[in-house]
Amino acid sequence: MDIHALTRELQVKNDSKIVMLVADGLGGLPMQPGGKTELETAKKPNLDALAKIGVQGASLPVCPGIAPGSGPGHLGLFGYDPIQYVIGRGALEATGIGFAMQPGDVAARGNYCTLDANGLISDRRAGRIASDESAPLAIKLREVKIPGVEVFVEPVKEHRFVVVFRAPGLAGNVKDTDPQAVGKAPLQALGLDAPSEKAAAIANEFIKQATKILAGHPKANGLTLRGFSGRPALPSYEEVYGLRAGAIAVYPMYKGLAQLVGMKILGKAQTLNEQVDVMTQYWKDFDFFFLHYKYTDSTGEDGNFNEKVKKIEEFDAVLPRIQALNPTVLIVTGDHSTPSYLKAHSWHPVPTLLVSDCCRPDGHTTYGENTAIRGGLGQFEAKFLMTLALANAGRLQKYGA
Repeated sequence: MDIHALTRELQVKNDSKIVMLVADGLGGLPMQPGGKTELETAKKPNLDALAKIGVQGASLPVCPGIAPGSGPGHLGLFGYDPIQYVIGRGALEATGIGFAMQPGDVAARGNYCTLDANGLISDRRAGRIASDESAPLAIKLREVKIPGVEVFVEPVKEHRFVVVFRAPGLAGNVKDTDPQAVGKAPLQALGLDAPSEKAAAIANEFIKQATKILAGHPKANGLTLRGFSGRPALPSYEEVYGLRAGAIAVYPMYKGLAQLVGMKILGKAQTLNEQVDVMTQYWKDFDFFFLHYKYTDSTGEDGNFNEKVKKIEEFDAVLPRIQALNPTVLIVTGDHSTPSYLKAHSWHPVPTLLVSDCCRPDGHTTYGENTAIRGGLGQFEAKFLMTLALANAGRLQKYGA
């Protein structure tokens, strides 16, 4: 089914406002059998109040059993089939920091890591090195020289940077060099076709030179590369939904993804309250607002159950300010689950809450994984969340006679 063919045909313009709040990695698991998840443990009076007037469901970011990366997870939320539209993390990071990728460029998201005396990874994120310490390292990596190749290295945030390779005949079908575990050495980049083999050889030479440059740094003495990709072509929100869409995010990757689907990046907020300030500032100018909150994901990846609970509570605390804007449709969800128990993205469906004056409340009085599983929206593919939002906003005509 081509969802966008339908939405192009059926879209209606009106004055409604849709707000999608994405708490990254929101879904969780109990730390012991019979216990509560992070979301169920958190004191979240505002989310629970919304549950009383809204309808819940469990959204599948991709399909059953598949644990998504952040790119596919967000594409699904935005209504783009994440299997049909494949975007590498490198292109997202590069676009998010404003780098103008050209046709044929291959970008990769870089992670600084800590290597032990045997060259094995002891910390995949270099202690989550601060941005003011990591940015000069990215500048230093511009010293890498590869004959016949333009190499662009840009700081991103904390332990992240982005590298773009520009040369004739490159493609981004290259395997990541991050083994996704400590106690292992970084992997070699491997290309899965001839143009990608060329890109992989360039990436391996970059890593070789960069590792020498980083040697001696107490935390970031190594690196891994992930999400090799070129710039994709996606239809815009304006085209497929008839929406003027704005994105309010702190991390560049999420700005990049929003830009690739035609959202305008709003403001330069660094805190959740500042993000709501930006939404308030631009409220009259846009029909759809995507607000991204990162820290429910990073705490889950760290396996820090209590800290993830705290971040959910911080997220809950700003909701009255958003409700005061009186959105026509308010959605709370995540791009995937990141249970502290697993310390990783997982395949578990994501608790999703939708509130509008014409939704059908399902009788739940709290918001969490167990209520979402039994909620009125049921278990559904995330790519249908946007059609639900449009319908509740009165932005879709009847289909057929």
